[in-house]
Amino acid sequence: MHKLKKTSFILLIVFLFAFSVIGCNKNNSTSSNEDKKQVESVKNTTYPLKIKDSLNREVTIEKEPTKVISVAPNITETIYALNKENTLIGRTDFCTYPKEASKIQSIGGLTNPNIEKITSLKPDIVIASNHFKEEDLKKLEELNIKVVMFSGPESFQSTYDIIRNVGKILNSNDKANTIVSDMTKKVDYVKEKIKGKGTPSTYYVVSFGKSGDFTAGKDTFIDTMIITAGGKNTASDVTGWKYSLEKLIEKNPDIIICSNKFNSKNEIKLQEGYKDLDAIKKNKLFEIDEDIINRQGPRLADGLEALAKIIHPDAFK
Repeated sequence: MHKLKKTSFILLIVFLFAFSVIGCNKNNSTSSNEDKKQVESVKNTTYPLKIKDSLNREVTIEKEPTKVISVAPNITETIYALNKENTLIGRTDFCTYPKEASKIQSIGGLTNPNIEKITSLKPDIVIASNHFKEEDLKKLEELNIKVVMFSGPESFQSTYDIIRNVGKILNSNDKANTIVSDMTKKVDYVKEKIKGKGTPSTYYVVSFGKSGDFTAGKDTFIDTMIITAGGKNTASDVTGWKYSLEKLIEKNPDIIICSNKFNSKNEIKLQEGYKDLDAIKKNKLFEIDEDIINRQGPRLADGLEALAKIIHPDAFK
């Protein structure tokens, strides 16, 4: 009888353990809605590396790069997040994050990089994004400088792909996968927090003037971010970036968010039309760092969380 009880107890423990493992596997299988692809074992990059970029070009990288030029802020941020900043020898005027990046010499702007400067630095690879012109790409190719372009549809999945591709080029696959994993967890966390919280009308101000506002229409990534963060984009009835003050007054949004770069909350409050909006009267005007909500880099999930905390502050208390 004693042996029977002991056996039954052991079987019960085994059953509970097996059940918990199944439960964990089930939770893990649904932990990410955005990133189901590339669940692979982490390996060091093997060189020569053949990689396809966003222009469907196959670029062969003979050896691990030690001299890299970034021609996009999100690429620069990614290089730092991968702990590969020691490879960075050039960046654009707009690559200002992290602040240490400002110590790296600049090769010019996003759309007008200095080709002579890039050439003089003798990079192993130039990593560019969607602002880079194909004519500049051809000039560099003619000078036997390797260039890869990583851009794509503005989405979290595209951002994950860019991070992984840069990680592959720089032989930092493990770190790239960790960054992506952390991002997907944060996105899932935000979505869970705001579930069932409603969708307050949210208006994003890029800039304003007498001829109208510049805002995020329904075909922009900021529109996607607002929706994902639990809001309804006030300007979803237009495409592009232009919006009239008359429409804004008619829509009378619940929340107004402005970029901390191009606007001042105090300026907006005094603008004709704005000062009579409910959002202004109820102190529902907020600033946000626009770089974390529209750059396809490692801080994008942080940007989603910051946006969601503005739209649904009670959900995060």
